[in-house]
Amino acid sequence: MSKASPSITHLRTRPVAVGHLRAFEAVARHLNFRAASEELALTQSAVSRQIQSLEDEIGVPLFLRHTRAVELTSAGSQLLRTLLPTLERLDSTVRQIRQSAGRKSVAITTWASFASMWLIPRLEAFQRSHPDIDIRIDATDTAVDLETADIDLALRYSLPGASVRGAQRLFGEQLAVVASPWLLKSGQPIRKPADVAKFTLIEAGDAHRTQHMEWLSWRRWFETQGLSNVEPKRWLYFNYAHQIVQAALTGQGVALARMPLIADSLASGDLVEVLPGFRLDSPLVYWLLVGPRTAHRPEVKAFSDWLVGEASRTRHTVGDIPDTDLCDDLG
Repeated sequence: MSKASPSITHLRTRPVAVGHLRAFEAVARHLNFRAASEELALTQSAVSRQIQSLEDEIGVPLFLRHTRAVELTSAGSQLLRTLLPTLERLDSTVRQIRQSAGRKSVAITTWASFASMWLIPRLEAFQRSHPDIDIRIDATDTAVDLETADIDLALRYSLPGASVRGAQRLFGEQLAVVASPWLLKSGQPIRKPADVAKFTLIEAGDAHRTQHMEWLSWRRWFETQGLSNVEPKRWLYFNYAHQIVQAALTGQGVALARMPLIADSLASGDLVEVLPGFRLDSPLVYWLLVGPRTAHRPEVKAFSDWLVGEASRTRHTVGDIPDTDLCDDLG
């Protein structure tokens, strides 16, 4: 049986005080007063009083209190949608203020394969020349809003379009057929496109589920070579680009790999491009986005300038000549 909800009081017109909004957000997130009180280091009754005061001040119930559960009302859900980005932006601003008074740091968001295969191997050079700047890398496939998040730079991988408007192009992409030297020595020679079918082919497990991944697939490569019906010895599937390359490095098969991410492995001889005349162009591009709130900070500018320089060297290595450096296409 449900307990009675707070009665609706006279709606007020003055601005609401913000003191109890933290308690509201915690209860709304947990849907549990006890869990919220533990997080806030308050007693459960203190959190309950704060919520009651907020409801009285707003003039409508924000939660339905059941015997063993808590549920947001429609008004509570509406308030939460507005409150979450507001608190995130407030916290981000406070962190920036604290950082500016202390150590210099740069926060970067990118996806895991790019971080492990391109960014991290180059970081030592930046740290040697800028020993006073701390670096934080947030590896995620989720796009982060640089207007509100505690992030300074975003490295993204997509088509030109609205999602990267105003971004700086780092480099484009071609796909190359690669394998480890010892696999090539132990197997049959690869002299023409059809020969790769004699080997295990390594590919992303979701290559045929989205157009994004279809551009990177062996099927597309075979079709480009006029070999639509070719079937390999076997398939080996992975979720991430760095897993595909790692499997190729250890001789588990032949991979269709992204040139910007394997340029160093090719230069070192750890991988061999077996059919250099049969690269496949990809429409996808690697971008740099600088957060508008932190672009003025010297350490952010230093890191973004360094990234652009490193990207220029990668473009030179893979022979990438861009049509334009900025994305202003609205898609």
